Formats: sequence, structure tokens, C-alpha cells
Amino acid sequence: MSVEITEGVTLMPPPFADGLNVWSSGDGTPGSDTYASAANAAFVPADQDFSGCLEVQKTASTQKIRYMGETPLLPGVYLRVTARVKAISGNLPSVRIAGWAGAAGGGHVSGVEETGPSTTLSQYGEVVEVSAIVGVGNRTGVDMVWGAEPIYGHFGIDLTGQTGGVVRVDDIVIEDVTNVFLRTMMGTIDVRDYGAIGDGITDDRAAFEAADAAAAGRTVIVSDGEYYLGDDMTFESEVQFEGTVTMPVDAIFVLRRNFHLPAYIDAFGDEELAFKKAFQALLDNADHESLDMGGRIVNLTGPIDMQAAVANRTTYATRRVIANGQFSAEDTPAWDEDVVTSQASYSASNNKVLSGVENAANIPVGALVEGNGVGREVYVRAVNVGAQQITLSDELYDAEGTQTFTFRRFKYMLDFSGFADLDKMTIRDVEFNCRGRASGVMLATAGLIFQVRDCYFTKPKDRGLTSPGEGSQGLLVDRCQFLSNEGDDVATSRTSIALNVNANDAKIRNNRATRFRHFAVISGSGAIVTGNHFFQGDNVDGGARTAGIVLGKTSLRVIFNSNYVDNCFLEWTNELDSDPDQSSEFSFSQLNITDNTFYCTHAASWFSFIVVKPLGTGHFLNGMVVQGNTFRAVGVVLDRVDRVDTSFADLDWGRTKNVTFSDNMFNNITTAVSNPLVKTHVEASTAQSWIVDCAPNLPFGGWARNVESVQAIGAIRTDANVSSHQMPYVKLEEGSNNDQVELVWDRPVRGEVMIRVRMDTPI
Repeated sequence: MSVEITEGVTLMPPPFADGLNVWSSGDGTPGSDTYASAANAAFVPADQDFSGCLEVQKTASTQKIRYMGETPLLPGVYLRVTARVKAISGNLPSVRIAGWAGAAGGGHVSGVEETGPSTTLSQYGEVVEVSAIVGVGNRTGVDMVWGAEPIYGHFGIDLTGQTGGVVRVDDIVIEDVTNVFLRTMMGTIDVRDYGAIGDGITDDRAAFEAADAAAAGRTVIVSDGEYYLGDDMTFESEVQFEGTVTMPVDAIFVLRRNFHLPAYIDAFGDEELAFKKAFQALLDNADHESLDMGGRIVNLTGPIDMQAAVANRTTYATRRVIANGQFSAEDTPAWDEDVVTSQASYSASNNKVLSGVENAANIPVGALVEGNGVGREVYVRAVNVGAQQITLSDELYDAEGTQTFTFRRFKYMLDFSGFADLDKMTIRDVEFNCRGRASGVMLATAGLIFQVRDCYFTKPKDRGLTSPGEGSQGLLVDRCQFLSNEGDDVATSRTSIALNVNANDAKIRNNRATRFRHFAVISGSGAIVTGNHFFQGDNVDGGARTAGIVLGKTSLRVIFNSNYVDNCFLEWTNELDSDPDQSSEFSFSQLNITDNTFYCTHAASWFSFIVVKPLGTGHFLNGMVVQGNTFRAVGVVLDRVDRVDTSFADLDWGRTKNVTFSDNMFNNITTAVSNPLVKTHVEASTAQSWIVDCAPNLPFGGWARNVESVQAIGAIRTDANVSSHQMPYVKLEEGSNNDQVELVWDRPVRGEVMIRVRMDTPI
């Protein structure tokens, strides 16, 4: 594009036919001599080669012809000056383009090249064209490099050599040739220059590839238009989008130099589609391990099926990261849950399968299973329509036989459940703004080490983070905020759950959760739950509270450490076990609850912070540590901090082993508990048998099964007030509730003793 068009600048000198008074025989500066009345010059109106020309007899060693107008020289603009001449008679001169560099104020800029290449005229009547390019920059092809100081020039030609010759000169041409240099001087190239049409129909992929290949480190401009690409496209160059692209769903679009979501949004013009294509490229390209959302908010009109976005893959095992942005749920019916009811049969012998499932084709993977004898957070992991079978994420505790089940499929903003196996996926610094319409993230049905870090799950309608299978193996949830949509509801009427875990080795650390029904439902073993603050209270004075953490199986190997448990409790049950009665299992074992803060306000007095709920007979505590915790109630005095929920069955207290319940602090708790329990007993009257009542201070109302020591405090005396130095023997599990110890002396005595009693057997 010429500056004559873009800037309205006049470059072309007038033709000689308009008069010779603007053509100088000097430098072209004001006041210099012109050819208007010169004896050695005349205008020739007709010539066989030129329509009109100037005829000049050379009378000086350097015969100058200069246009007296000021031709502007703009930064970044390159001008070509062209002249056509021929010798008529006499000595044959040389000819060259020449100019005079003018500065602001009319002064001359010295020290710049003011002449172009010289050409010698070799015969009469031969038309010879000479040209030179003048401009600011020292670029290849520029003959007169003037730099930034000159702002205009007086341009024309010089005739050099012997005098006496006669030449004719055609009209001098000055033109903008900046476009000649654009391909090498500017940092961009346009796909349209390589044949792209941009009509949304023609396949422009070849043109895109050609532009990318020619860019050589420069930026490719996708100018305004809609460009259809019929197959995969990878840009090695940085790309700037003014127009948009469309392509088949399975075609991969890779931006290697600017691989981030804002670039994909510019490319596709649609946030949802852009995220899908960027995620597709993330998994199908080895050049990038992270998709930076660039702080963008992606408004979702419905769930994103993450596997469908990468349709060529059902498994993936290379570390990938989605980071730094927000997803926000639009108000559309696409978020409405799907509900299917179907009759099916369950057998404990095939404990993760429903068989004979009617209407199996309509039951989606990832649906929550509800029915009699179904524990919390049991999901459909797989569906075999031909066999009429459903594979479950976990076992059912009391569903033997045939019944009608309800399958409830929540809608998740990012749904990974289509992947059969997904390893090492990380989401960090992302907010899932569910807005009470959507759930957050559903994991794959299998996989290792899914990490969610520094994320917000804001107002999920049903769930924050869901595992429908064993995709939570090694799950890492760190420093996340789970903000409930049910904060104003009574605790017991809430239905939303922040997260669940089905597989082993989860790490749930330093999170904060507000007023869900449950913070976490954990089935797998080996979990570490540490540094979290979850609170679930309401404004009901004396109201009931719900479990913050639900441990769904007996032998867990769980560490629960340094958490702030606020107006909720830890519930340990076996509802995710198809054999709820104790058989050859370890029973309720390997749970460490240490250094936590348990706190409640205005709860019911019977509320307890640690609840064990066996769903079958014969269970017992077999390895449990509750140590270094603070238990505090405000606005209520709690009966005790520990409780067994006997709705289904009680524990077998005769088998309790390896329980430590010590070094805890109790505030506004009526009954402090400890194991071992240290009690002081005073027998005021002489008696041979002393009964030491350990109730209600043994944890969970356990039995007095062992005495570690009996220590006399002061003298033990007979009726005669004589000191007795005998030691008693003990009888355990005395009384109707087996919570008393009997000290038997060899004679009646009185006095005070300190006794150390345990509710469990020695190791």
C-alpha cells in the first residue's frame, strides 16, 4: 500500500509538459536557476519514444536536473526514483539518479549518499532507464541511505562526463516501494498472501502451512475472515488472529509458540470450543505440559466431556496441567441431572456388580446409585448393556437380592469419566464457579495421581470433586476452597458433598470447606487428611450436625492430623463393605486422630465429635489413636466427645485391642475420656473388696479389660489403723456393664489408690 493512498502524500513530480519553471539546474532549492528560460534546454512535445520530454545540452561537468518540489521522506517509507533518457547527438554522457537531502527548517543534511548508481550512454537513440531507492534504513537494495534526519528531498538526475552532448529525458517517476521490503523488514506475514480465502468453506490449510513455513520466526497474521481447515494444523510460528478458524472435531490445532487459552479463544471465537481444542492439543502434542488459561473466564453452557474432546484417546499417562483461569456455569437446562430407575439384583459374592439390570442402556457411567443397603457415594463405574450388568465403584452393605435402584447423574463442568484410565493430570489455580447449577469435576474411572491444587469450587449444586471409580488412586487435593451452595440451609437438609475417594493413598491437605452435608467420603485406605478446616454448622440452637468426614470401611490406615473440625464430626463406618458382619477382617483398625481442633457451637448436648457406626455384628476396635486433640463446645455442654452409633449393632468390647486415647483437652465436655484411664479411688471404710467404677470415662463406653498399675497414695490401713503393705489382686470386667474393676485385698483395709485401667488387651 502506497503512502500516497494511506497518508495522502504527493510523491510524483509534475510532467515537463506543465512547465520547466519547477525544474532546477542546481540543487532544486528555492532561488536556484530553472530550465524555464535556459538556452541549453527545451520541452519537446513529441518524440518517438517519449510522449513529451526535456531536451538538454550538457554544458557543465555535472549537469543537474532537480525537481524543486519537496518530496517528503517518511520514517519506514522507501522511495524509488526512476528516469528514462537517451542520447541524441554529441558526446555520450553518464547518467545517475541524484537528490538533495533537506532537514527541518530548510537546511542541507550533509554526509549522506545523494547519488545512485551511474550508467554510461553507449549509443544514440537507445532508451536507458536508471533508478535508485532512497530511504531511512540501511537495508539491502537501498542505494541512498539517508537516516532519520532528512525529512524531504529534491530529486532528479545528474549527467556527468564530457560536455557538448544532447540528451532527452522522459518524465521522472517517484514511487513508494516500501512493500518490496515488507517481507523481510516487518515482523508479520499474512495467510491471505499465501492463498487463504477465508470464506469458511474453502480448505485453507495449505495456505496456512505455506505462511507458517515462510514466516521464519515472524508472526503469522490470520486476517479478518473465517478459515476452514480440513485436517490437523500445527503452527511453528507465533500467530495473531484477527479472523477465526473452523475445523473438524477430530482435527488437532497446535499453536507451538503461543500455546495458551487466550490464543485459542482468538482462533475459534468461542470459549468452550477453544478450551476443548486447546485441551485436545495438550494431550496430542508433546511440546507442552501445561495449558495456561491466561486468567480467562470460560462460560460453559453445559458439561465438557473431556475424553470426547480428545476422541482418539481413552487412556493417557503423561503429566499434563490445566492452570490459571475460571469456568463459570451459564443458566441452561444442560446442567439438569438425569435420573433413571431400574430393577437390578445384587449378590455379595460378586460384590461390585449389579446384574439383570433393566434399561441398562439408559444408565450413564458416573451416576450416583441409591437404594436400600447402598452406602454413600457409590457410583456407576461401567455399564455392560449386552450382559445387563453394572460395575460399581464400591460394595453395597445390605442390598442382597433384587430391588429397584435410582441412578442419579449429576452434571460436571469438567467430566473426565469417559477416560478408561487417566494418570498424572493436574488442575491448579482454577475456579469452578458452579453457581448452584453445576457440579465441579468428575475424575476418570481409573487412574493415578490426579492433583487439584489451589482451586476454588464455588457453590457446586451437588458435588465438588467426584471419583466414580479408582481414578482417585493417589489423589492429591491441596489448598483448595470448597464453598457450599447450601450455606443457609439446616445442616441435616443439605445434600451436597465436597469430595469423595474410592481408591488408596489419597492426600487431602490444607483445604477449607463450608457448610456441605459432608466434606469428604473416604473409602480407600492409606489416606492422609491433614491441615483442613471444614465447618458445617447452622443457626438452629441445639440442632443436629452431620459428619464432616465419613470413613466408609473398617481397616483404613488413615492419618487424620492437624485439622479444624468445626460443627461436624468424624464418622467411621463400614457401609461400603458387602459383608457388614465381622468375619476374618481386621475390623475397625488403623486410624490415627492426632493434634486436631474439634469445635462446635449450640449443638445438641448428645452431639459427639468421633462416632463409630458398625453396620454388622462382631466388630471391634483394633488399632486406634486419639491423641493431642482439643475438644471444645460453645453455647452447650456436650455429654462426651466419643460415641458408638448402635442403630445397627454395637461393638464387641471383649475384643478391643491397641487403643490409645490420651493427652487430649476437653472444654465444656461433661465426660472426659482416656485410655489408659487413670483414676483415684478412696475407700473410706475398711473392706476386703474395693469396687472401682471406670464408667463413663473409658472411650466409647468400653469395658475395663486390663489394669496396668495400682499405686497406694499414703498408707493402706486396717481397722486397727495399722499400715498394711500388701498388694491386692484385680478382677476385670466387673459390674453389669463390664466397666468396673474389683481390687481384692487379703484383709479388710481402707485408704486411697491410683489405678491405671485399660479398655483393651495388651499388645
